[in-house]
Amino acid sequence: MHPDNALITFEQEGSRVLARISTTSLPPVDDASERDHRYAYLTAPLRQRGLECTVEYGLSDYIVNAELPDGSSLIISPAQEPPSEHAESPESWTVTRHRSSEPVVYEVVYDSEPDGPDARHGGSVPNLLAAVDARLDRLGVAPRQEQEVSAEEHAASTVLHRAGLVPAVAFGGEHYYRLPSAMTDPAEQRLVVTRACDMLRAEGFNVACDPALVDPSLRPARSHEMSLGDRLGYLAQSIQTATHTSEAVASLSELTAPGDGVLQGVIEILDTTADWWEGLGDTADHRYADGLRLIAEDLDSSAIRLRAIRNDLADRHTAHPSNARAQANRTAPSCSASPQVSAALAPSPSVGQRTVPVRLSAESSARATLLPVRPSSAPGR
Repeated sequence: MHPDNALITFEQEGSRVLARISTTSLPPVDDASERDHRYAYLTAPLRQRGLECTVEYGLSDYIVNAELPDGSSLIISPAQEPPSEHAESPESWTVTRHRSSEPVVYEVVYDSEPDGPDARHGGSVPNLLAAVDARLDRLGVAPRQEQEVSAEEHAASTVLHRAGLVPAVAFGGEHYYRLPSAMTDPAEQRLVVTRACDMLRAEGFNVACDPALVDPSLRPARSHEMSLGDRLGYLAQSIQTATHTSEAVASLSELTAPGDGVLQGVIEILDTTADWWEGLGDTADHRYADGLRLIAEDLDSSAIRLRAIRNDLADRHTAHPSNARAQANRTAPSCSASPQVSAALAPSPSVGQRTVPVRLSAESSARATLLPVRPSSAPGR
């Protein structure tokens, strides 16, 4: 990767530390009230769909009001009676659609309060926005004009994600990353920012950072370790170039192995995280734990289906037509060879009846041939 124009800037705003990715000059952020900034993650996607939004005070907390083309209004509200205990991250949301003029409209679009139909989602903003988008689509509201994300921005986002930062959206739709909201200890902040800067520089990015946000005494992140994602990427490459089903099955088996395959490992991670998260003790923590277990159950069912598909592919046991032909063309003798040489190099007529040798397993091959791609997310300090 050669992110020549990519610059990642770390800066402090109050107690928060933000990281912004720029491949060109960023547009200035519009001035807005503090309450708009608080709900920017709601107003920005609505404004991207061409809706006029305001943030107003409801019964006991601020709410978002979006005017719809048909004259109705969409109201997004955290819990009001009683109010949410956590103003920055409400435990639940309700979305209603109103129109007082004829024909009068009152519709509950989304309700994740404890007794609501969407209670399983709790305070999840992604689920809230997904429900809102689905309703806006049915109402014929113009789709969101998504900004194209460059390869450099995507790569930088991956590094920041691994470093432990959290994605966010500012007023006006600007995307950025931030340290976790509860991470307020300056020493801990410097540790994470220093590690993120090291990882970004190891990937070739330009980094601008306030010296007060880094700790020069910390060792740079190790660059010789390969991330799990990169190792899995090798499996995709090996399947792409496989000339026989046995080669593709060898790579696919790394995912589907019933005991220690990648999917079983992910399921175990989700279940373990659910148990750990539930131990935090809050009411919302039980909802998150239940959500993780549901995802693990769905993934377990998908793993069973994928294992059956892998077995069907193994039973095919045949060469891949286009890949095998391309490989044969690359290794074929020169067309100027004499008929005697061509005949000597021709395979035996029975070769098609023999079992095609299987290569080394994808895991063994990866250990033997892969070069480092990006530093691991392990602190390594």
